Amino acid sequence: MSVRRFARALGRAAAALGLTVAALAATAAPAGAAPQPMGQCTTSSGVVLAVDFSRWSGPVYRSCGTTPTTGYELLNQGGWATTGTGHDGPAFICRIGYSGYQGGKQYPTPQQDDCVLTPPASAYWSYWHADPGQNTWTYSQLGAMLYKPRPGSVDLWTFGATNIEGTQGRPTVTPDQLRAHNARPKGGPAPKDTRTAAPLPPGTDTGPAPENPPAPDPAPPTTRAPAVPPVSKSPTASKAPSPSASPSASKSASPTPSTTTGAPAAAASGPEVVDAVPAAPAAHDAGSYVPAVVTGVLGLLIGAAAVFAAKRRRRTE
Repeated sequence: MSVRRFARALGRAAAALGLTVAALAATAAPAGAAPQPMGQCTTSSGVVLAVDFSRWSGPVYRSCGTTPTTGYELLNQGGWATTGTGHDGPAFICRIGYSGYQGGKQYPTPQQDDCVLTPPASAYWSYWHADPGQNTWTYSQLGAMLYKPRPGSVDLWTFGATNIEGTQGRPTVTPDQLRAHNARPKGGPAPKDTRTAAPLPPGTDTGPAPENPPAPDPAPPTTRAPAVPPVSKSPTASKAPSPSASPSASKSASPTPSTTTGAPAAAASGPEVVDAVPAAPAAHDAGSYVPAVVTGVLGLLIGAAAVFAAKRRRRTE
């Protein structure tokens, strides 16, 4: 095989690999859950998404999204974006960012976690739910791509140390501090989102399967939820979080200047709760295909070089 023919074959193989990767990236784009102003969520409609950035001296941001939808879609609309891991794909939420906080920087940063392997239980984003009328958190038994929040419920992501049973490292805020308390929508109309959901590529890991079947949807509450209670200085969970869990309320700082994009939702001594207004989509990085591309290209180059060397050796013999 001549050098020129070898170069052509290598070029064709690289082009085919590039097209495959582009197709996979297109199919893995986040689906379009419509973002809503916070006032559009009510006690029985929409779902409140909350993300606790207190580990990085930020507030707890909350926003409103339409239902039915998935937890993954909520985290990739209205300025939110996530990054998965190279090992597990986009279904395992390794980083979360909001375009209205620190310019859309996703946390943990690459210096804190390269998001190649699955993060340890001592430092990862844990996923929690609270159904309508409930003021206790339930540790999610489903991955973000499989879980569908109920209308009027709250989704919370908090970073730190949480065991797989969800009995340690529980959130330091309560669902009632985050959920919508208005019975009817208020504020202006919701912005339109014309994006459509794209199918996931075959074999995509969509998260763990449930240990027990979910209970049937309860009837939505018909009365207004109680007023927002003050935040205590210690977690309300039955067990104290481990030392490496998210910082306590006393260590939380006020938001940085970039947090002024939303209005404070509650005044308390703990992490500040701030409404995240719908914003332009943040840069999305699925975090699952770069390692595969690098591995494929390296394998292709090594294999082609071996074939070329073997043919050269046979000619010289």
